[in-house]
Amino acid sequence: MSDTQFLIGTFCRRPTLGNLGRQIRVRSNFFEVLALPTQNIIHYDVTITPDVPPALNRKIFGEFERISREGPLNGIRPVFDGRKNIFAPRSFPFGDTATFNVTLPEDETIPSKRTPRTFKIKIKKAGEIYMDELHRFLQGKHPMTSNCLTATMALDVLIRHLPSMRHVTVGRSFFTNAGAEPLFGGAEVWQGYYQSARPAQEKMLINVDLSATAFYESGPLIQMVTKILGRRNPDDLRRGFSDKDRIKVEKTLKNLKIRVTHRGEATSKRNFKIIKLTPTPASQTMFDAGNGVTTDVADYFARQYGRRLSYSHLPCVTVQKNIYLPLEVCEVVEGQRHIRKLNEKQTADMIKFTCQSPHLRANKIKQGVDILNYRKNEYLKQFGLEVASEMIVIQARVLPVPTLQYHPSSREHSFQPREGSWNLRDKKVAQGAVLGSWAIVAFGSERDLPTQSIQAFIRELVITCQDNGMSIPNRTPPIMHTNSQGDIEGTLKTAWLHAGNAAKAQPQLIVCVLPNTGVPLYAEIKRVTDTVIGVASQCVQSRHMMQAKKQYCANLCLKINVKLGGMNSFISPSQIPFISDKPTILMGADISHPSPGEPSRPSIAALCASMDAKASRYSASIRVQTGRTEIIADLANMTKELLKTFYQTCGRKPERILFYRDGVSEGQFDQVLNGEIKAVRAACMSLEESYKPSITFVVVQKRHHTRFFPLDKRDSDRTGNCLPGTVIESGITHPYEFDFYLQSHAGLQGTSRPTHYHVLFDENTFTSDGLQALSYNLCYVYARCTRAVSLVPPVYYAHIVCRRARFHARDQHWSDTESGSEGDQGTASIFGVVKPELQRVMYFM
Repeated sequence: MSDTQFLIGTFCRRPTLGNLGRQIRVRSNFFEVLALPTQNIIHYDVTITPDVPPALNRKIFGEFERISREGPLNGIRPVFDGRKNIFAPRSFPFGDTATFNVTLPEDETIPSKRTPRTFKIKIKKAGEIYMDELHRFLQGKHPMTSNCLTATMALDVLIRHLPSMRHVTVGRSFFTNAGAEPLFGGAEVWQGYYQSARPAQEKMLINVDLSATAFYESGPLIQMVTKILGRRNPDDLRRGFSDKDRIKVEKTLKNLKIRVTHRGEATSKRNFKIIKLTPTPASQTMFDAGNGVTTDVADYFARQYGRRLSYSHLPCVTVQKNIYLPLEVCEVVEGQRHIRKLNEKQTADMIKFTCQSPHLRANKIKQGVDILNYRKNEYLKQFGLEVASEMIVIQARVLPVPTLQYHPSSREHSFQPREGSWNLRDKKVAQGAVLGSWAIVAFGSERDLPTQSIQAFIRELVITCQDNGMSIPNRTPPIMHTNSQGDIEGTLKTAWLHAGNAAKAQPQLIVCVLPNTGVPLYAEIKRVTDTVIGVASQCVQSRHMMQAKKQYCANLCLKINVKLGGMNSFISPSQIPFISDKPTILMGADISHPSPGEPSRPSIAALCASMDAKASRYSASIRVQTGRTEIIADLANMTKELLKTFYQTCGRKPERILFYRDGVSEGQFDQVLNGEIKAVRAACMSLEESYKPSITFVVVQKRHHTRFFPLDKRDSDRTGNCLPGTVIESGITHPYEFDFYLQSHAGLQGTSRPTHYHVLFDENTFTSDGLQALSYNLCYVYARCTRAVSLVPPVYYAHIVCRRARFHARDQHWSDTESGSEGDQGTASIFGVVKPELQRVMYFM
């Protein structure tokens, strides 16, 4: 096969491995496949009718396998993905197609009388998977083909088949209630184990990681109701329900599966689904008991079952038309996933559960592998798949720390940070902005937010900003109090006028003191200042304002300085030669999609680009586009806007473009690369036909399950994570394409997640060292904080801009606990455009 043929269907190939930095070894949560199936795998298509969810499909398939193992299957142990695919180690004896009837035994899997208990399984041969082709792909001798993809899918299904038949499964994870911990309000968090087959150099690996998800607590329904309402025990419900309580409980319980406890064992296996709550208590909920007799539920239970209800003053659950069950005779069925959005308290409890030190996480992953017990898995044995029981140990390097530069008048203006962080003490920003015309708006009464406290805060903020190199000639900006429920737009316009009149100059900044952390007020402030007035705004929480700590003021200084066009710090040009040698523009792109419950909402695309040779200043471009499309629809015009801004700022055209793209999964690489590189090219040529800067296109991924664990304590930071600058480019990476993992930040808590960089296209002929060092060094010049961050700033900024742009829509009903809105107003929303005077500064910080 010639080289040209070989490159079809492949992305940029890996150059020689890098050698910059100190060599170390780390463990990673991958387990080597010691033996792959040598024979071809047979792929069958399966149709189960009637159509039911995957969990029930698996039970049907399990019953089919049990009754057919010695007959039609003749001892073969096939594996099933719960939907459409069966994979077998050899052909079934019954030929290419067959149909079977399967009757499920009576048990809790049958939710109601309406679901039939007999199912039809139609099996049809779909093809053969050639394992030899997968071997050659792993050796770098063959491109990734659909056959290789199907082989990887088959291995995925193989390793997940047995856990999926035995445990609750969500996506690629299975969950167990061992060690479950309660969350607030009748939910609990279960430990899950994620597993996925991944190709690497000359071998397949199994990636095993922890996951966690919320489930409803099983047990008496009355206990759950007590927890939903935040009461201590069921006796606290003696006074009955208010309408508000009933609506809250009904919203939480809707579609929950329960079983009854009042009719003995025979019926307790049958599941019911809650439709709603009755508006009346059990003692007043009337129904026709037959023979024209109308009775209430409490009286019926006393006569029919000799059971006097303890909670007859509480509503009943409705499970079918005219079937009412008192809360106290119902039990919540175990293993039901909590699919509603968690509230703040539940989210905080969830984070506590999932935030585990590297050492603890590694041990729990090992426990997961023991539960999976690959060695004794009969399905794996039949296919000839063997998996190592220990994590893989791989080579890594710790890259040298870059030298950061602040203003020359700083006591320590040039230094190398230690362990990825530093502070502003004795430092002045590289280029301080001048703040002369500004105003303060306090969203609260004089009593709640006293003018004296605001003035004390302003004094501390001014001193801190001046100590750190900003110039603030106007130290006493006008202060106004207003109602947070009032006309926000009118208030901010008035504040803008006050600022201008007081300083006799164009207003530069409005500082807003907020009474809480809620979204609605913040969202409206940003919409008005970004898209209506065109002035930078800085929100401050009242609790921080009252304390006026120097550290908090220093953080505000970093944000305010860049919002006004200043520069906080930069890296010595000699350490970023790719950017400083020739005019070079860095671009970062991201798309944020609406949540699944908001189908008519649009997606928002953002593109951020550097505007100087130090890659410290950025401009942004935003587009609203059809929801859930992955390609950035108007990328050509967005790129054109930013190339023009670069030229107007620097007086030169970029000769090189380094494009970092976030938010893309592997399955979308082809689509995004082809569509978006063409768009960037078209943007360049539309400015000038002969203008063809060299382009490098890199996908940045954070949504993966790769983790690293240092082998030697010297190679870890104080949290037990790998040191900032740890880079891994072999052992677990693509068989031959140019990708690497970079952990650029210091761990604060839990186990750090490295960032995966995958180069799809490269006209700048980067070496491994060149791109890895540049990407790492850039992580030190994120303007918002004095820490190295976890991914390159252009992408980080694009992510922030996407989030900010959501607030630019009119008529949104922002919920206090969500960053989304309640109700579905996507199509009615009108998104404002950021004012031109803000587009050239980092207003979004």
